[in-house]
Amino acid sequence: MKIIIDEFIESLKARQASPNTLASYERDVIQFSNYFESQNKKIFDLTKEDMQEYINHLIAEGKSNSTISRSTASIKALYRYLISKKLAEENIAEDIEAPKVDRKDPIILNSSEIEKLLEQPDLSELKGQRDKAMLEVLYATGIRVTELISLRVEDVSLTNGYIKVKKKNSERHIPLGNLALKCLREYMNKVRPLLIRTEDERTLFINTNGQKMTRQGYWKILKQYKEQAKIDKDITPHTIRHSFAVHMLESGAEIKTVQELLGHTDVASTMMYTQFTNNNIDDKNV
Repeated sequence: MKIIIDEFIESLKARQASPNTLASYERDVIQFSNYFESQNKKIFDLTKEDMQEYINHLIAEGKSNSTISRSTASIKALYRYLISKKLAEENIAEDIEAPKVDRKDPIILNSSEIEKLLEQPDLSELKGQRDKAMLEVLYATGIRVTELISLRVEDVSLTNGYIKVKKKNSERHIPLGNLALKCLREYMNKVRPLLIRTEDERTLFINTNGQKMTRQGYWKILKQYKEQAKIDKDITPHTIRHSFAVHMLESGAEIKTVQELLGHTDVASTMMYTQFTNNNIDDKNV
């Protein structure tokens, strides 16, 4: 069964699925397969009743609606692949209704909270200077954390003051702003050369082991600075992206401009942020 799942994941890679999507799909379908293997059932022979049983199992396990919904989507994709390879006759997850996911308001940091967060890195240390550059770039551009840690040296133009973010067949040039540009220049000229182990390493942000920064690694860094800043809100890397969008709109930026900077294909995704503008952030339960 592992071979089939590996081939399924490879098919997703060929369609340029993101690393996070690949990891989620692989985890979901392995858990699904293991559940039925424990009952001596093969995934090729399962029915829609088996699929409903699995959904009920996830509910009984206390899994969140969003987790169950994502798992259902992963299994649907698996069966589409199995059918294309003539290994299954029907998509047993096709008509299954996953629990509705309650959409939560995004967490937004106000300007003073952002300032506190950006002040936390210790600039007397190499790590602190690197973290300061990462935080400033993240807030100045609103890029996703996966985009941040995927940046390469050649994606930065210190001369023109922008970064180049690539996504599948598109790319966008995003201006940095004076402070982010200053911090990034200091990092690239003085810090990064001391962190890398080999000149062949082209990833922009490097961890203390001389390797590419991971999403989980950056999450831990952000959590550390949130606690140091004594910010009560539950901050994630995406919180800074949300805050960037709201603060841009509050500063008078056009919706279309913010949409392009964020890389949203649908303007409705950007319009969502308008409800958090007009200095009402502190009055909202976000």
